[in-house]
Amino acid sequence: MSQPIASPTAALRQLVELLATDASAEQYTAVAARARAAGVGERDLREIDQAVTTALGVRQVLRRQRRREAELTALFDTASDLAALRDLDAVLHSIVRRARSLLGTDTAYLTLVDEAAQDTVMRVTDGSVSLAFQQLRLQLGEGLGGLVAQTMRPYASPDYRTDERFQHTESIDHGVLDEGLVAILGVPLLLGSGPAGDRKVIGVLFAADRGPRSFRPDEVALLGSLAAHAAIAIDTAKALAEAEAAAAELTEANAVIQENAAATQRAAEAHDRLTDLVLRGSDVSEVAAAVAEFLGGRLMIFDPRGDALAEAGGAAGAAPPDTEVLLAAVDRARAEGRSVRDGEWWHCAVLTGQELLGSLAFQGRPDLEGPDRRLFERTGTITALLLLLRRTVAETENRVRGELLTDLLDGSGRDPELLVERGHRLGVDLTRPHLVLVAEAEAEPDGRLTAGAQQYLFGREGLCCEYEQHVVMLLPDDGTEPGRAARAASEHLAHGLGAPVSVVAAGPCRTPGALPGCYAEGRRCLSALHVLGLTGDGACAADLGFLGVLLGREQDTAGFVDRVLGPVLEWDERRGTELIRTLQAYFAAGGSHVRAKDMLHVHVNTVVQRIDRIAALLGRDWERPDRALEIQLALRIHLVSRAGRGGGRHDDAPRP
Repeated sequence: MSQPIASPTAALRQLVELLATDASAEQYTAVAARARAAGVGERDLREIDQAVTTALGVRQVLRRQRRREAELTALFDTASDLAALRDLDAVLHSIVRRARSLLGTDTAYLTLVDEAAQDTVMRVTDGSVSLAFQQLRLQLGEGLGGLVAQTMRPYASPDYRTDERFQHTESIDHGVLDEGLVAILGVPLLLGSGPAGDRKVIGVLFAADRGPRSFRPDEVALLGSLAAHAAIAIDTAKALAEAEAAAAELTEANAVIQENAAATQRAAEAHDRLTDLVLRGSDVSEVAAAVAEFLGGRLMIFDPRGDALAEAGGAAGAAPPDTEVLLAAVDRARAEGRSVRDGEWWHCAVLTGQELLGSLAFQGRPDLEGPDRRLFERTGTITALLLLLRRTVAETENRVRGELLTDLLDGSGRDPELLVERGHRLGVDLTRPHLVLVAEAEAEPDGRLTAGAQQYLFGREGLCCEYEQHVVMLLPDDGTEPGRAARAASEHLAHGLGAPVSVVAAGPCRTPGALPGCYAEGRRCLSALHVLGLTGDGACAADLGFLGVLLGREQDTAGFVDRVLGPVLEWDERRGTELIRTLQAYFAAGGSHVRAKDMLHVHVNTVVQRIDRIAALLGRDWERPDRALEIQLALRIHLVSRAGRGGGRHDDAPRP
């Protein structure tokens, strides 16, 4: 119950008690009313009214101080919370929640400056319900937030929609209307201190109501203080995120560096090993083995046609890359100037300038990159060097061997013993029988036929040279029939050249002095091949029938007669018949059985029976013009040679 007021002293006592209990303003004015009701004098009433006014002022100050204390406590708690956060998104969400809570607004939101686009973009909201509002972007100077970001000063509007201080745009007004906002307060998120030139706006913090509201200066200051803490927290979170990203990148980079260091070490070891192999004149197979070991896979080395030269590593007997696919990949590697991948194989062209010497194929490392890939490509250079060295040695040796064969074919006053000695130094025993092969291509302007012949002779202790516009090869006689040797050489050389190659074989020659004659026979037979339309084939004199007899170096007539008439001669000798005489009469009679029986003085049936027997012995095609010509030539040689040996007169035979 309120006590009566009888004096100014009693009134002051009650006012002090009201201040102590944080009473309402009405309770203060009630003190003066009770004094009047108690009949206090006019002078005392003026003192009491003055005391009430003073007490209300003190009350207001105390209330402001308590509110400020509460705000400072909230700011301190906010700063502590923000300092504890490390994730940028968590920091931003905490800021807008605190802003909404401290100012008691319907919503709070935050935009960040996009330096690349030179605008601000909505980043987080609290209390927002509009998707269009949450996706707003504000150019500098546009709307309330754009103006805050541009001027680095806070702005407040009790009713944004009608506030003409701001640059309204369709998108901003649509977002604000869709969210239902009326009163908006925005403060800048600033980094740095001092003059404006030393400060940087990183965003804008907003608090907004869906109804009209005038934001007090202390509320603007409160949101500004929160924005100051928020800017530091955002900058710290960004710095931490960047530091963590940098640390992750450093960790990754360190792993890459260690991996590259290991690969570089392997590459250095491989380089030393390959250098040693080159200096020792090693073969490409040793290079393949070393690189396959270093790279941990299977390495194959191919010639330009796709034939394997060397292989190392990997499963034994595993299928190599398809030749067509291999050559296509090598063409791509040449065009790109580095190794390429095709399926599970890596391919590298082996080049000297623009000339393709071969290629490398590696299997077993789909991730062949960095130093290991460079090692693979460097192996192509090493392989090119070795192949060039081998080719240079081979060319030098072939030149020396070719000079020896040229001297043998020339045969003009050369010392045979000296030639034999030169052959021994080159690994060729000229005291053994040899076959002479003469080869000719339809068009061969670039020496590829000679190179193919040298390759064909590789490892066979033979000689090769270009002589009188032909390619001549000297092969040790291993018992192979000369015609077969010529056909084998023709097939091989044509495959390598990609064009028909004619080859004839002569011999075997048993002494160096016989080589010029064998070569001459080969040239004559080569001309016969062209005349007979057999260009691109392989043959010897024996394969050319009677032409071989005419063109052959030794004119082996007995062998020709035996090859053509042997079965008939043997039949007569064993049975005492006259098939040879009947054959002579038959040809002399122009193929007439009747005229032949008159010449032989036998019955026509006897002639028919004898001719049937001859056909059975010589073959049913014996009367074909070319066979008949050979048979008549062999028959005439037989009769002449028999007469020459005293085997009887040859002029008593039936005549046409």
